[in-house]
Amino acid sequence: MKETNKKINNEERYEKILSEKDIFAIAFGAMIGWGWVILAGYWIRGAGSIGAMIAFVIAGMMIIFEGLIFAELTSAMPLNGGEQKFSMRAMGKNGSFVCTWGIILSYISVTAFEACALPSVLQYIFPGILKGYMYTIAGFKVYASWVAIGSISAFILMLINIKGAGSAAKLQNFLTYVIAAIGILLIALAVIKGDTMNMHPFFENGYKGVLSVAVMTPFMFLGFDVIPQAAEEIDVPLKRIGKIMILSILMAVIWYIAIIFAVSLAMNANEINSANLVTADAMKKLWNNKEIAANIVIIGGAAGILTSWNSFFIGGSRAICALSEAKLIPEIFSKHHKKFKTPYVSILLVGTLSMIAPFFGKEMLTWLTNAGSFGAVVAYFCVAISFILLRKNEPELERPYKIKYPKLVGTMAVLLTGGMLILYIPGMPSGFKIQEFTIVLGWIILGAVSYYLSLRKWRKRGYTDEMLFGDIPYYQRKKKKENKNSNEKR
Repeated sequence: MKETNKKINNEERYEKILSEKDIFAIAFGAMIGWGWVILAGYWIRGAGSIGAMIAFVIAGMMIIFEGLIFAELTSAMPLNGGEQKFSMRAMGKNGSFVCTWGIILSYISVTAFEACALPSVLQYIFPGILKGYMYTIAGFKVYASWVAIGSISAFILMLINIKGAGSAAKLQNFLTYVIAAIGILLIALAVIKGDTMNMHPFFENGYKGVLSVAVMTPFMFLGFDVIPQAAEEIDVPLKRIGKIMILSILMAVIWYIAIIFAVSLAMNANEINSANLVTADAMKKLWNNKEIAANIVIIGGAAGILTSWNSFFIGGSRAICALSEAKLIPEIFSKHHKKFKTPYVSILLVGTLSMIAPFFGKEMLTWLTNAGSFGAVVAYFCVAISFILLRKNEPELERPYKIKYPKLVGTMAVLLTGGMLILYIPGMPSGFKIQEFTIVLGWIILGAVSYYLSLRKWRKRGYTDEMLFGDIPYYQRKKKKENKNSNEKR
């Protein structure tokens, strides 16, 4: 078994090809995505201009505390899989599975989300693109052309990722520059030509409005955690990785707040309520109602779809691969391509699910946003607990990026993520709807079955936890040592 583990952990299976610029583009590009175009109006209508910005400040605080924790843990354990490696070392197989299964749900939700979002973008530019009516889901008419755009795009992106992170990073860098340029243009025009009177109402639906937006925001900040998922492919000093991660989070927080501010300056409440794609319509109004201005934002949105989609192909496939290598789901998902050294079976799984998503129609976007947000917060909560346990139980662990005030940061991360989890409970003002609850419940059942069958398989072969998982958590090692000493005394 030791030889098998040695083979699995051989870092030569991955090429170290990602530079500082690459990992910033992967993280930042994943976080800004398409939500700033398609959901900005929803946020402002739900909480008001200032209320929506406050919701992102709240989420930003949680994500920054979480980012500090990820930065330290990634420098201490620079292995692909990120959350899976942190939680396994701190909490063992059960905690590791819950943590990683949660983050996989969020990653797959994003890839599926983008497969539905891309045809929505192109539909705005080309209204006549819908051909071949098939059926209606939740009031949305699903057309064959709409499904084809999403599914074929998912297939192409899947092939790019199978070829390796280097190919994906080149695409990511170019598209991130495109998004940044378009967003900056929108913000600059809003500051010059917008009107602060348009920002009324500042708040909508009171604290319930703020909370309803806040529960969606973790989904918007998914992406910084892709960096630890691909840690073995990064050719950057460990201390620098942490700094780039924090920078990417701060830039994403500023981005979302600035976009909400710009749209609120550009359009009044009535215009926002009647707009189709609020951010695009805001740019159109600021640019003398020229249609090309709206299309420029749509192009930025399309680029955002591809950047986040691309990033989560990387993150999702590496998380699935890590869980497979840990023997907690079937082994086939940790198979690597002989030529490209990528976990191609895991990439195929993520790609297949992305290709299926468009068949469920546009309403799937909202369901996936909330279900994916929940999965992310579960994972962040587990990582925060892992951080506290490792600081307490393994103070000697080398940490090239070491944060100040670890007790404060760890406690705040646990409290903020734990508090956010409560907001998803059905019955809360921001709680799950039946569709979102069904997605999450189905994912939990699938995970429980996979976990049980995988462990049962290895146990039948006579493997123990120590043989399967190598370094068992500190608290288990300590307990085992105490039991051994107790037996010796007897």
